[in-house]
Amino acid sequence: MSFFLSDWPWAYLGTLKYALYGPLVAKAVHTNLYGGNEADNWCFHILLLTFLRYVIYQLWATYSNMYCLSAKYKICKKDAEFDQMDREWDWDNFLLLQAFMATAAHHFLPFFRDMPAWNAGGFIFFAILHMGPAEALYYWAHRAFHKDILFQRYHSLHHAAIVLQPQTAGTATFLEHIGLTIIMAVPMVGASWMGGASMGMIYLYCLLFDFLRYMGHSNVEIVPETIFRWLPPLKYLIYTPSYHTLHHTEMDTNFCLFMPLYDYLGKTINSKSWDLHRSMSAGQVEEVPDYVFLAHIVDVLSSLHVRFLLRGFCSTPFATWWFLLPLWPVVIPFALAMWVWAKPFVNTGHRLKGRLHQTWIVPRFGFQYFIPFAQEGINNLIQDAILSADKMGVKNEALNGGGTLFVKRLPNLRVRVVHGNTLTAAVILNELNPAVKEVFLTGATSKLGRAIALYLCKKRIRVMMLTCSEERFKSIQSEAPPEFQNFLVQVTKYQVAQNCKTWIVGKWIAYKEQKWAPVGCHLHQFVVPPIFELRKDCTYGKLAGMQLPDAVEGLSTCEYTMPRRCVHACHAGGILHSLEGWDHHEVGAIDVNKIDMVWEAALKHGFKPMK
Repeated sequence: MSFFLSDWPWAYLGTLKYALYGPLVAKAVHTNLYGGNEADNWCFHILLLTFLRYVIYQLWATYSNMYCLSAKYKICKKDAEFDQMDREWDWDNFLLLQAFMATAAHHFLPFFRDMPAWNAGGFIFFAILHMGPAEALYYWAHRAFHKDILFQRYHSLHHAAIVLQPQTAGTATFLEHIGLTIIMAVPMVGASWMGGASMGMIYLYCLLFDFLRYMGHSNVEIVPETIFRWLPPLKYLIYTPSYHTLHHTEMDTNFCLFMPLYDYLGKTINSKSWDLHRSMSAGQVEEVPDYVFLAHIVDVLSSLHVRFLLRGFCSTPFATWWFLLPLWPVVIPFALAMWVWAKPFVNTGHRLKGRLHQTWIVPRFGFQYFIPFAQEGINNLIQDAILSADKMGVKNEALNGGGTLFVKRLPNLRVRVVHGNTLTAAVILNELNPAVKEVFLTGATSKLGRAIALYLCKKRIRVMMLTCSEERFKSIQSEAPPEFQNFLVQVTKYQVAQNCKTWIVGKWIAYKEQKWAPVGCHLHQFVVPPIFELRKDCTYGKLAGMQLPDAVEGLSTCEYTMPRRCVHACHAGGILHSLEGWDHHEVGAIDVNKIDMVWEAALKHGFKPMK
């Protein structure tokens, strides 16, 4: 339900809201490139300042979501959910509002123009006006917004987030941000009126303001307790992330902007504040995961689909959006640097039935797996990750690959190594139309291709196996019972399948191969990255995956192109192995006789086929 000034005026524009910066861009270009005249070159500075404010946000988002840096100091161990990510999608609305309100003030207030680049004496004006009027106004306004009507109609949006993240700082209604902007303006406009403002001080104040706001909502205790032990009065002058987190969990306390002094004077300070800060700043023992999924980066642009880079973007399935393309030149040097220095790292985590599951990333791109001289280095990275998990006491680790090499190298492992592809085969097979009598299979001699072919032939389904290797075909055919061997047929050309309406694609194909599929053909696939959907008269299956059970918690990132709350079938297979408590390694060739058993076990635990 909408209330007075609760909705943002440009909410209906979606991402087109950024076009509202257009007039500022036009004015800045005219002033700097075409000889225009504007006091202070204001529009240029507003745009530059806005960009720097985005940078401050990104630094905090990266730090707070980079597990290796922040996990030990996390205040709330839970993670955000997808509904919170959606609520906070437009967290940056306030930057657009403040850009235009500042421009209006610059236009209508004569004393807010023609400022010097720097005025060190103005720091006193800013400090007094912030610590006095600005902090007091915010404190009492904040308390007012916690009253029944104002809270329900406005402030409840901000407090819908129990797990804080930097974008929570900007998530509030239009009315609240008008008020916050006015409070923010008090030191800037006031100092200007008294002749103490400067462009440098405006930059410094805005960036410091944002820095402290994002810090308070970072969910990471970054302020060391020793500072307050050495300088006890300082704890009344600067808040901490744990201090503000208490405000979100116990909402009738800790109302201040940045200075707890006002909570002390207003008798609203939470008695747990200092003990919680002392505990959090000392660091927590990191929890050992029950299960780890070891994955690699698919391609260059998908490397940006990680939570510590583009937090909102990674809460949606990966797609190559236009704004990613200019980042190519930036990503390439990092890719090379990772090749030389990076080690496996934790990307995401969630909980299922009381168990902690994590995804670790092997910092290698998909194409590197096909470079002969890179394979030994990749295997060493995977082995190091397995040994780390084993040392930590992880029970199961799933590999996006075979795993036999590592089980042979490391015979004394306590951790169970699982490729999860038994469930991948089960997902693909259960997607097939029950009435199908014939399929065309590419990648036919791969681990998955072999299992699919052997399973289908036992169902008396004719399988055209595309392979040029008669030896490999004969080897697979010989595994089938004699009475079913004639259902496996070797083919060497795509043209043979031009009348087959069920294709199972295990090898990447372009249009020159897809053109042989008949009209109405459905193309299932188990190839990464997925094939391009080039035929409008055919239908395409998604990569094999499963929807996680409803009991999953703390999930707010999408796994590559998977829909929300879904993971690749091999990932689900590893989770299932952990939930079932199976004690064997699942490596090497897929046991065809276990495909149905694994599928039934997955359904029993609440996994669902992807919609």
